[in-house]
Amino acid sequence: MKFSTKSRYGTRLMLDMAQHYQDGPIHLANVAQRQGISVKYLEQIIIPLKKANYIQSVRGPKGGHVLARPPEKITVGEIVALLEEGASLAACSDNPTVCARSPICPTRYIWLEAAQAMFDKLHSITLADVLKMAEPGPAGQGV
Repeated sequence: MKFSTKSRYGTRLMLDMAQHYQDGPIHLANVAQRQGISVKYLEQIIIPLKKANYIQSVRGPKGGHVLARPPEKITVGEIVALLEEGASLAACSDNPTVCARSPICPTRYIWLEAAQAMFDKLHSITLADVLKMAEPGPAGQGV
């Protein structure tokens, strides 16, 4: 399985905002430059993140965007599930009626369990955890 560009870039956006959390509101143009992602694409990605209350907009001359919660309170799993529009690996996982074989299909349970294991892991990792892992030195592994 491959995650979409939307969820990968959305996670990078959120990590960048977490890294600059103490700096106050940040502009998407700055994130775009640091992350090598177009501003237009970030503008599309930020919409569902704002609707789901992960990001807040601040108006005015010193405005921009900020995380709605501290980095310790947002998990990678939340971001990915939101931007992937679900936490499943196969369409039949969420909706067994899409496939006539769902009631008797043994592989459906594999996809259900694999998705559960993957998202359990992603939900256990906060943005703060990722930032700590990226720190150079003994505390983190470095990137």
